[in-house]
Amino acid sequence: MGMSQLIKMAIKSIVSNKLRAFLTMLGMIIGVSSVIILVSISQGSSKQISDQIGELGTNLLTANFYNTDTTQFKEKDLATLKKINGVKEVSPVVSGRVSVKNGKTSSEVSLTGTTSSYKDVRNLKISSGRFFTDFDNEERLKTAILGSDTATTLFGLSNPVGETIQINGTSYKVVGVLQSSGNGDDTVLLPIKVAQRLLQNTTISTVYVQADNENIVNFAKVNVESTLSVLFGGSQDDFSVTNQQDVIDTVSSVSDTMSIMLGGIACISLVVGGIGIMNIMLVSVSERTREIGIRKAIGAQKIDIMLQFLIESIVLSSFGGMIGVGLGMSAAKIYSIISSTTIAFSLPVILLSFTFSLLVGVIFGVFPAYKASNMRPIQALRFE
Repeated sequence: MGMSQLIKMAIKSIVSNKLRAFLTMLGMIIGVSSVIILVSISQGSSKQISDQIGELGTNLLTANFYNTDTTQFKEKDLATLKKINGVKEVSPVVSGRVSVKNGKTSSEVSLTGTTSSYKDVRNLKISSGRFFTDFDNEERLKTAILGSDTATTLFGLSNPVGETIQINGTSYKVVGVLQSSGNGDDTVLLPIKVAQRLLQNTTISTVYVQADNENIVNFAKVNVESTLSVLFGGSQDDFSVTNQQDVIDTVSSVSDTMSIMLGGIACISLVVGGIGIMNIMLVSVSERTREIGIRKAIGAQKIDIMLQFLIESIVLSSFGGMIGVGLGMSAAKIYSIISSTTIAFSLPVILLSFTFSLLVGVIFGVFPAYKASNMRPIQALRFE
């Protein structure tokens, strides 16, 4: 009997028992769709975070300091960093949490105190107004720049530039509003000397360092680490220097681990679905015992009977896999639209999940097929 005829027989058997076939495939459908949905969401989140980090610039270094009473990064040390070979610009940061208020509307936001170079170093865009200048910082002018979310919270759709807000009870003039970056928009920026006075804290916890270009980032990183080691008396335990690629690699590593975990959990549904296929196929073998006996009596070989039931199992799992792929991609897309999150479909993951569903069909279809092929014709014909 030809392979095409065996496939037609398998499809005919499935069509004649539509409800049972659907319930048999349900485990496959849920398993394949779960793998696609979970992995797509996980990889989409990773891609979104990596893109946001990449937007800050691939030539950006971040130096974090673990300041103690004996070791602190001072503002005068900035000049030393600026002179390093391969460094284009530096921008110090002091940070904290503050209460901002406009009229009766108030909010708790993050505060960043920094210099005029922060805009270029962090690749920020201004949607309205201007960024503060070195003059604002040196003269300790009470000027503020709002993140897009903070501006919306305090002023709604109105333009806040030129308006006055209260930060921890002190009045500041809004001179600019940042474009939304999709992350960290609930913030307010002040000149660093003004922020230090407001927070009553002169400790610089972070310095952003911009390399001349992305091709010499690692070279600049080594020079920065070497210079900081000298500033901190030879100790490298008081600071750390990372570049954007380090952060992206870390995020990707975590995302890959999460994807494997989520995919593994979802694959359990495929195994359960395979067990379901085996159970149904065993029932089918019992129901069609006389058919098996008749086929053997008229000359069907063991391999013919085995292939008949094995192909039926594979057809069930392949149909379930195809429906699962379509359902998974559709559900992931709907979730993306509803939640406004990024998803990333992975062709290897889709193919792997579908292939795995086929393998499950083969593996769990072998025993029922083997059982059917080993029936004795006389005993099968006597079966009621």
